[in-house]
Amino acid sequence: MATISNNSGRKAPSSNGKQGLLRRWIDMVTSHPKRLLLVFFILMAAFIGLASSIRGEFADSFSLPGAESQRAYDLLAERFPGASGSSAQIVFQIEDGSSFDDPAIKEQVNALLTEIRGLPHVASIASPYDATYQVSQTDPSIAYATVNYDLLSNELKIDDATKLIDMVKATNSDQLHVVAGGDVPALAEFEFGNTSEIIGIIAAAIILLIAFGSVVAMGLPIVTALIGLTIGFMGIFIATRYLDIATFAPTFASMIGLGVGIDYALFIVTRFREGIHDGLSPKEATGHALDTAGRSVIFAGTVVVISMLGLSAVGIKFVAALGIAAAIVVATAVLVAFTVLPALLTLVGTRVDKWSVSRPGSKNKTPGEPFGRKISRRIQANPWLYAIGATALLVVLAIPAFTMDLGFPTAAANPSDYQTRQAYDLLSEGFGDGFNNPLLIVLDNGNGIDQSTLDTVSADVQKVPGVVQVAQPFTNEAGDTAVINIVPTGDANSSDVEDLVKELRNTTLPAAVGDSGTNAYVGGGTASFLDFSTKMIERTPYVFIVIIGLSFILLTIVFRSPVIALKAAIMNILSIGAAFGVIVAVFQKGWGHQLFGIEEKQPIAVFLPIFLFAILFGLSMDYEVFLLSRIREFWAHGRKTSDAVADGLTVTARVITAAAAIMICVFLSFVLNPTPVVKQMGLGLAVAVLIDATVVRLVLVPSVMELLGDRNWWFPAWLDRITPHVNIEGKTDPAPGEFDPLLGAAD
Repeated sequence: MATISNNSGRKAPSSNGKQGLLRRWIDMVTSHPKRLLLVFFILMAAFIGLASSIRGEFADSFSLPGAESQRAYDLLAERFPGASGSSAQIVFQIEDGSSFDDPAIKEQVNALLTEIRGLPHVASIASPYDATYQVSQTDPSIAYATVNYDLLSNELKIDDATKLIDMVKATNSDQLHVVAGGDVPALAEFEFGNTSEIIGIIAAAIILLIAFGSVVAMGLPIVTALIGLTIGFMGIFIATRYLDIATFAPTFASMIGLGVGIDYALFIVTRFREGIHDGLSPKEATGHALDTAGRSVIFAGTVVVISMLGLSAVGIKFVAALGIAAAIVVATAVLVAFTVLPALLTLVGTRVDKWSVSRPGSKNKTPGEPFGRKISRRIQANPWLYAIGATALLVVLAIPAFTMDLGFPTAAANPSDYQTRQAYDLLSEGFGDGFNNPLLIVLDNGNGIDQSTLDTVSADVQKVPGVVQVAQPFTNEAGDTAVINIVPTGDANSSDVEDLVKELRNTTLPAAVGDSGTNAYVGGGTASFLDFSTKMIERTPYVFIVIIGLSFILLTIVFRSPVIALKAAIMNILSIGAAFGVIVAVFQKGWGHQLFGIEEKQPIAVFLPIFLFAILFGLSMDYEVFLLSRIREFWAHGRKTSDAVADGLTVTARVITAAAAIMICVFLSFVLNPTPVVKQMGLGLAVAVLIDATVVRLVLVPSVMELLGDRNWWFPAWLDRITPHVNIEGKTDPAPGEFDPLLGAAD
């Protein structure tokens, strides 16, 4: 087989004439683009129909098999089926100084509760006139009613929750202020005002228009990203039939799907336009784009999918399901980038630059050294200075992350105009902070629970510091299960309540039940949080091993350098740490929180760090792959490492900057979402991409690679013999005896 020599002694195999898998696909999609689009959209329509017919329901299930809190919930569902549905609290506050005994007030309250009884799935209502403890003793102007449903909130229709809120709002008068809180109203409020996707798309369109200077070129990534997101959503809908996927999963999926979908298309369209400008035919330019940038898209998408699926190592269904949802939209983005996009490019051809617009500063721009080469040469002249400076910056940004407080999002973090936030504040004011986060003790004895055990447990629990109120125990009809509700002093994320849970579990309850044969379990929000946190801490090392380990192996195979793979992993961890530090500083410490529409300081969602790590590690690898694939391409064709880095930055700086700017805008648009956990995710992703595309790719990569020199490409001979050859630079067929996963095996 003929080879092309270069001044470094490295060899680039030339084509041997064999058509592999990728070549055959390129020929098919470029020869029959209209036929492919027709078949694709027919299949897409069928898939949408299938998803609509077999889709399940979203479920906010934080199931923790084996945890004590989960056992408590399971017993409730099994032994108290009527009490296992969701609930809402209707909170009343008298405005004119009268009392709840006033006939006019009583008439308004009873009229509203009678109206609510007629709503679908309302099982029972506990009125403040039925139980005196539902009127605050410290502030008699505040009272509440509890509306019990026979379904969980995720099983209810949003319309059911909306009707409840509308009835409550209509009852407000000069005498009485009424708001609704709890799981059911939250279902409706989560759906309000979600225009983030539209804002992100508009911002992406503007950036693409500036980058390409053409309306047609700008439209291609937007259209294909939306097609990919649509298919991805259908896949998620089907997945809800088999997995407990949270109601906010589509928001996360759209955030990630839009970002990677537009970016992947951007890289391919950029290489296509390069081919057109170099005089290639539309068919040749499409093939060139798929054979170069397309390979990087496949590999980058694979790394992101692996990172998302790596969340399954946590062993918590809720976290794994979120990862699967994100993996689905990333996979569909890659699918569309290799089907719809190349077909459209072939059809558009030289019209890709049609409807050109003048870009800022383009008319009077004088030729000069490209930005990428200029910054690379400046950094390479003082590599130690830039490497140490960039690393120090990342470490400083990461410092707040060491004081991260984890917790579960509560209504206290919602916007002040939300019904659930107002209800939360009123209940805290009238009944104490712990009222919004009751603990429950579930007692279980197959032979029946005797009254003396119930009395002993109630009395002993009441004596424990941090317990405000112990409700009267209630027992099921069989007499083998009892429930005792407890109101603690602190709120849901208070360390005092965590200590209370541990005290009850480890000391008070074991002593109270003694040798009666009764088992006692502590459940409730804080108990679940403790169990969830414990599980996350135990399983986090496995997630790190899976995600970092597999990514390291893939990068080593592709770039044939464990040094580059290790460098990439370390840099990604540094940028992720910096993003965590910014999230803690803004949300937890309140530094500049008003800029992001955050009214109150709040803990970081307990599941966010591990989920954010998986996403960010995958997305960071995107830019690593796109940059290093061009650097290695130049190095493989004879450039010295220093020159290859400069050339790689020269040709990728502009497109990576545009891609990063798009992702940043898409992610920041989700900070406008009123849901606290979505805000945290959006800001974390935006900061990480900003750091990754600037500090890491433009500073750390060239400085560290300059310091390492030829050691970047160190690859032991024994490892070379056992490592499969993967070509992501494209342009060549596999050599005899080699295997290219995209091209196939050569003769």
